[in-house]
Amino acid sequence: MAWGYAAPMILGTAVEHRIFDLLDDGPLSAAEVSAASGASLRGIRAILNALTAFELLTKDKQERYALTPESAAFLVRGRPGFIGGFMQHGGHLIPKWLQLPEIVRTGRPARAVNQEGEGSEFFESFVEDLFPVGYPSARALAAAFPNAKRVLDLAAGSGVWSVPLAQNSRDVRVTAVDWAGVLPATRRMTERMGVAGQYEFRAGDLHEVDFGTGYELATLGHILHSEGEARSRALLGKVFRALAPGGSIAVAEFLANEDRSGPPLAMLFAVNMLINTEEGDTFTVPEIFEWLREAGFIEPRTLEVPSPSPLILARRPD
Repeated sequence: MAWGYAAPMILGTAVEHRIFDLLDDGPLSAAEVSAASGASLRGIRAILNALTAFELLTKDKQERYALTPESAAFLVRGRPGFIGGFMQHGGHLIPKWLQLPEIVRTGRPARAVNQEGEGSEFFESFVEDLFPVGYPSARALAAAFPNAKRVLDLAAGSGVWSVPLAQNSRDVRVTAVDWAGVLPATRRMTERMGVAGQYEFRAGDLHEVDFGTGYELATLGHILHSEGEARSRALLGKVFRALAPGGSIAVAEFLANEDRSGPPLAMLFAVNMLINTEEGDTFTVPEIFEWLREAGFIEPRTLEVPSPSPLILARRPD
């Protein structure tokens, strides 16, 4: 645990110096990677050897380094599964995490990213890097709702939770709601994925903007944790009123177990919310089920997806 920060910093540095991109054309020596990247031989050799120890590279008897299947799939720019940008995210978070002792003393965040000014700047540059992380789960959601034609994507970010639905059918129409400073990223990603013509973009705060009505599906992809309990409960009520009778809501979160003894990622993320939001937290399935019922939803349930936590689903009565 004492060295927990080291691996993502090494990985992010490798992405920044294009190590995986350079090795995509074939094995190279440390000197060749150094020359191609413009970074020092000493520095490149240290990073290459660490990546080999992490089994993200291989090294042959001629001291040439090569990609593994995992690094080829996820760490080469331009590949559909590229998560290199996400792995560089720690560089933005670490300065805030270094303030944790004082944050714990005061209960106040370093800088709250769940407010429009700070949040727009943070998320507009980050949500595109998050897209490949959420896309497999979003595809599973789209498969579960093949007939949803009117979709409300709340705090849409990159649009990841609605894009697979739009890709499934040209008849799907999506209303994407987010801060004005984040919607340019939503537009870029929907254009990149070939579905921008199916989108309407509405700028504003989730608690103030008019959602409209008559939606068959609404998505809240990793939003409640930054809202906190009171704002989450109010938001779920507003979503309920925006849905058509029989319409469904899908909630993605890092879910805590009932006594909040784990899982580790959910507990770590709760501390991240302490550092970065005014009231954010991670929640349990029974808590979110209760809030959904309070808002008027029925049949709350979970949907297993390729993610650390399942999605939570519920529907408005017919």
